[in-house]
Amino acid sequence: MHDHDTSERLASYADVLAGELPDTWTSFYLEPDAKDDLAELADRIWDLDLVAASLAQHPLKQAAVLSRPDGAQLVIVDRYDERDGFLVAPVAPHALPDEAYRAVREPNGIALADDPFLGAEQVAGDLLARYDRALAQARHNALGHIRLSQPDRVVLTWQADGSIATAPADDRASAVLIAHGFVHDPQSGIYRLRGDDTQAQARTLREIGPRLDALGISTALQHPAGQTAPAAAPATAPPVAANARTTTARSR
Repeated sequence: MHDHDTSERLASYADVLAGELPDTWTSFYLEPDAKDDLAELADRIWDLDLVAASLAQHPLKQAAVLSRPDGAQLVIVDRYDERDGFLVAPVAPHALPDEAYRAVREPNGIALADDPFLGAEQVAGDLLARYDRALAQARHNALGHIRLSQPDRVVLTWQADGSIATAPADDRASAVLIAHGFVHDPQSGIYRLRGDDTQAQARTLREIGPRLDALGISTALQHPAGQTAPAAAPATAPPVAANARTTTARSR
């Protein structure tokens, strides 16, 4: 089968599957030229069984990604055996730190029938339940590493990957965070600022201090060990971003 035929078949299958799953799902096809996106996606596939074994022998050359509004994602990939159909696996969310996945059992993927309508029944009847349980546990774990803020105080918590996370208790604070690049995970309530650009991260922290202070909301910095900064960070002296970022492989 020609590559064009294969890609068209995968994209069409994913479109139908997305429309047949419970809740609302959208489908997006990643073509072979999207090498960086495919590599990043492969690193987030939440599977240590069937799909992981397949990827170990056949690196990801194309994929279809199904996304749900709450951040859940499924990836559909080619199946390299004598049977028709595809493989589908859960995807670990961007927003959670590596520590959140510890002690969480991988939801793993499954093989799908060549018929997308039957495939949707397989996903809905088995995979989604396991995925939702694993997501809920990981998100709960992530929240456990973050000290809850108060209406008049936002507590910012360093994460092991260099990002900064917080769970604001005030919609005014949430609006300020979103406006300055924090990404909200709607299911856990966590707002996260990435740490891959420490200069941009430090600039953001300097900017949100005065904005929150003008609303009567102070800020404090907490380290992963659970020790809070000695005092709330004033608008004129915001916390300084870390100089380095530690990247660790996620336990999948």
